[in-house]
Amino acid sequence: MVEREGELLEIVRSVPWLLDQLDVARREGLPDWFIGAGAVRDVVWDIRFGSGFDPSRIEDVDLVFFDPDDLSHDREVAIERRLGERWDVKNQAAVHTWFEAKFGVPADPLVSTADGISTWPERCTCVGVRLERDDSLVVAAPHGLDDLLDGVWRTNSVRVTPEVAAQRLRKKSPHERWPAVLVLA
Repeated sequence: MVEREGELLEIVRSVPWLLDQLDVARREGLPDWFIGAGAVRDVVWDIRFGSGFDPSRIEDVDLVFFDPDDLSHDREVAIERRLGERWDVKNQAAVHTWFEAKFGVPADPLVSTADGISTWPERCTCVGVRLERDDSLVVAAPHGLDDLLDGVWRTNSVRVTPEVAAQRLRKKSPHERWPAVLVLA
Protein backbone atom coordinates (compact mmCIF):
# COMPACT_ATOMS: atom_id res chain seq x y z
CA MET A 1 0.00 0.00 0.00
CA VAL A 2 2.99 2.34 0.46
CA GLU A 3 3.38 2.79 -3.30
CA ARG A 4 -0.33 3.46 -3.74
CA GLU A 5 -0.25 5.87 -0.80
CA GLY A 6 2.38 7.88 -2.67
CA GLU A 7 0.04 8.09 -5.67
CA LEU A 8 -2.74 9.45 -3.48
CA LEU A 9 -0.51 11.92 -1.67
CA GLU A 10 0.81 13.25 -4.98
CA ILE A 11 -2.76 13.99 -6.04
CA VAL A 12 -3.68 15.55 -2.68
CA ARG A 13 -0.63 17.82 -2.74
CA SER A 14 -1.50 18.94 -6.29
CA VAL A 15 -4.92 20.32 -5.28
CA PRO A 16 -4.72 23.63 -3.39
CA TRP A 17 -8.44 23.48 -2.53
CA LEU A 18 -8.02 20.16 -0.69
CA LEU A 19 -4.88 21.33 1.08
CA ASP A 20 -6.82 24.40 2.25
CA GLN A 21 -9.64 22.20 3.60
CA LEU A 22 -7.11 20.02 5.40
CA ASP A 23 -5.52 23.09 6.95
CA VAL A 24 -8.92 24.38 8.12
CA ALA A 25 -9.68 20.98 9.68
CA ARG A 26 -6.26 20.80 11.31
CA ARG A 27 -6.89 24.14 13.06
CA GLU A 28 -9.91 22.60 14.82
CA GLY A 29 -7.52 20.47 16.89
CA LEU A 30 -9.83 17.45 16.90
CA PRO A 31 -8.54 14.07 18.06
CA ASP A 32 -7.80 11.44 15.40
CA TRP A 33 -9.40 13.51 12.63
CA PHE A 34 -9.54 12.91 8.87
CA ILE A 35 -11.22 14.42 5.83
CA GLY A 36 -12.57 11.63 3.70
CA ALA A 37 -15.37 10.02 1.76
CA GLY A 38 -16.72 11.89 -1.27
CA ALA A 39 -14.40 14.88 -1.00
CA VAL A 40 -11.33 12.69 -1.44
CA ARG A 41 -12.96 10.41 -4.02
CA ASP A 42 -14.19 13.36 -6.08
CA VAL A 43 -10.76 15.01 -6.16
CA VAL A 44 -9.06 11.78 -7.23
CA TRP A 45 -11.69 10.74 -9.77
CA ASP A 46 -12.10 14.22 -11.28
CA ILE A 47 -8.34 14.28 -11.89
CA ARG A 48 -7.94 10.67 -13.02
CA PHE A 49 -11.24 9.95 -14.77
CA GLY A 50 -12.92 13.31 -15.30
CA SER A 51 -12.30 16.63 -16.95
CA GLY A 52 -10.31 18.02 -14.02
CA PHE A 53 -11.13 18.96 -10.48
CA ASP A 54 -13.74 21.65 -9.83
CA PRO A 55 -14.42 22.41 -6.13
CA SER A 56 -17.94 23.61 -6.92
CA ARG A 57 -18.91 19.98 -7.61
CA ILE A 58 -18.03 18.90 -4.06
CA GLU A 59 -21.27 18.13 -2.26
CA ASP A 60 -19.75 18.37 1.20
CA VAL A 61 -16.52 17.94 3.11
CA ASP A 62 -16.69 15.02 5.53
CA LEU A 63 -14.63 15.76 8.62
CA VAL A 64 -14.53 12.86 11.05
CA PHE A 65 -12.82 12.48 14.39
CA PHE A 66 -12.87 10.19 17.43
CA ASP A 67 -13.59 11.53 20.91
CA PRO A 68 -15.29 9.08 23.31
CA ASP A 69 -15.29 11.74 26.05
CA ASP A 70 -17.78 14.03 24.27
CA LEU A 71 -20.48 12.29 22.25
CA SER A 72 -22.75 15.34 22.02
CA HIS A 73 -24.30 16.24 18.70
CA ASP A 74 -24.07 19.88 19.75
CA ARG A 75 -20.29 19.73 19.41
CA GLU A 76 -20.56 18.54 15.81
CA VAL A 77 -23.08 21.27 15.02
CA ALA A 78 -20.89 23.95 16.59
CA ILE A 79 -17.92 22.85 14.48
CA GLU A 80 -20.06 22.84 11.32
CA ARG A 81 -21.25 26.39 12.11
CA ARG A 82 -17.66 27.56 12.47
CA LEU A 83 -16.53 25.88 9.27
CA GLY A 84 -19.51 26.64 7.03
CA GLU A 85 -22.40 24.91 5.35
CA ARG A 86 -20.47 22.49 3.14
CA TRP A 87 -18.92 20.70 6.10
CA ASP A 88 -20.35 17.48 7.54
CA VAL A 89 -18.72 16.77 10.91
CA LYS A 90 -19.16 13.45 12.71
CA ASN A 91 -17.59 12.07 15.87
CA GLN A 92 -17.06 8.42 15.01
CA ALA A 93 -17.20 7.55 18.72
CA ALA A 94 -20.87 8.63 18.70
CA VAL A 95 -22.11 6.88 15.54
CA HIS A 96 -23.65 3.98 17.46
CA THR A 97 -25.84 6.47 19.39
CA TRP A 98 -27.77 7.65 16.31
CA PHE A 99 -27.14 5.14 13.50
CA GLU A 100 -30.16 2.91 14.11
CA ALA A 101 -32.58 5.85 14.28
CA LYS A 102 -31.29 7.16 10.95
CA PHE A 103 -30.68 3.94 9.02
CA GLY A 104 -32.92 1.36 10.71
CA VAL A 105 -30.21 -1.05 11.79
CA PRO A 106 -28.03 -0.97 14.90
CA ALA A 107 -24.32 -0.23 14.80
CA ASP A 108 -21.68 -1.45 17.19
CA PRO A 109 -19.52 1.19 18.87
CA LEU A 110 -16.41 2.06 16.89
CA VAL A 111 -12.89 2.05 18.35
CA SER A 112 -11.20 4.70 16.18
CA THR A 113 -11.75 7.01 13.27
CA ALA A 114 -10.20 4.45 10.91
CA ASP A 115 -12.69 1.90 12.24
CA GLY A 116 -15.48 4.29 11.27
CA ILE A 117 -13.96 4.95 7.85
CA SER A 118 -13.92 1.18 7.26
CA THR A 119 -17.73 1.13 7.42
CA TRP A 120 -18.50 3.83 4.84
CA PRO A 121 -20.84 2.85 1.97
CA GLU A 122 -18.40 2.35 -0.91
CA ARG A 123 -14.85 1.08 -0.68
CA CYS A 124 -13.59 3.91 -2.90
CA THR A 125 -14.76 6.34 -0.20
CA CYS A 126 -13.27 4.40 2.73
CA VAL A 127 -10.28 6.72 2.68
CA GLY A 128 -9.32 9.63 4.91
CA VAL A 129 -6.46 12.12 4.79
CA ARG A 130 -5.08 14.27 7.61
CA LEU A 131 -2.60 17.15 7.56
CA GLU A 132 -0.24 17.01 10.52
CA ARG A 133 1.33 19.97 12.30
CA ASP A 134 4.57 19.49 10.33
CA ASP A 135 2.56 19.52 7.05
CA SER A 136 3.03 15.80 6.49
CA LEU A 137 -0.01 13.86 5.36
CA VAL A 138 -1.46 10.75 7.00
CA VAL A 139 -3.75 8.37 5.13
CA ALA A 140 -6.34 6.03 6.63
CA ALA A 141 -7.43 3.42 4.10
CA PRO A 142 -8.75 0.35 5.93
CA HIS A 143 -9.64 -1.41 2.65
CA GLY A 144 -6.61 -0.16 0.75
CA LEU A 145 -6.43 2.38 -2.05
CA ASP A 146 -6.95 0.26 -5.17
CA ASP A 147 -10.67 1.02 -5.64
CA LEU A 148 -10.11 4.75 -5.18
CA LEU A 149 -7.04 5.02 -7.40
CA ASP A 150 -8.21 2.55 -10.06
CA GLY A 151 -11.74 3.97 -10.36
CA VAL A 152 -13.84 1.14 -8.97
CA TRP A 153 -17.24 1.81 -7.38
CA ARG A 154 -17.88 -1.21 -5.14
CA THR A 155 -20.33 -1.41 -2.26
CA ASN A 156 -18.80 -1.88 1.16
CA SER A 157 -21.11 -4.48 2.69
CA VAL A 158 -20.00 -3.81 6.29
CA ARG A 159 -23.15 -1.76 7.01
CA VAL A 160 -24.82 -1.12 3.68
CA THR A 161 -27.87 -3.10 2.63
CA PRO A 162 -28.40 -3.90 -1.06
CA GLU A 163 -31.32 -1.45 -1.07
CA VAL A 164 -29.21 1.41 0.28
CA ALA A 165 -26.41 0.52 -2.15
CA ALA A 166 -28.83 0.74 -5.08
CA GLN A 167 -30.21 4.07 -3.83
CA ARG A 168 -26.71 5.51 -3.48
CA LEU A 169 -25.71 4.33 -6.93
CA ARG A 170 -28.78 6.03 -8.45
CA LYS A 171 -28.21 9.23 -6.46
CA LYS A 172 -24.45 9.54 -7.00
CA SER A 173 -24.46 8.30 -10.66
CA PRO A 174 -20.69 7.73 -10.81
CA HIS A 175 -20.93 6.26 -14.31
CA GLU A 176 -22.32 9.58 -15.60
CA ARG A 177 -19.76 11.88 -13.97
CA TRP A 178 -16.83 9.51 -14.57
CA PRO A 179 -17.66 7.21 -17.53
CA ALA A 180 -14.34 5.36 -17.21
CA VAL A 181 -15.13 4.25 -13.65
CA LEU A 182 -16.01 0.59 -13.22
CA VAL A 183 -19.27 0.15 -11.28
CA LEU A 184 -19.55 -3.19 -9.48
CA ALA A 185 -23.00 -3.05 -7.93
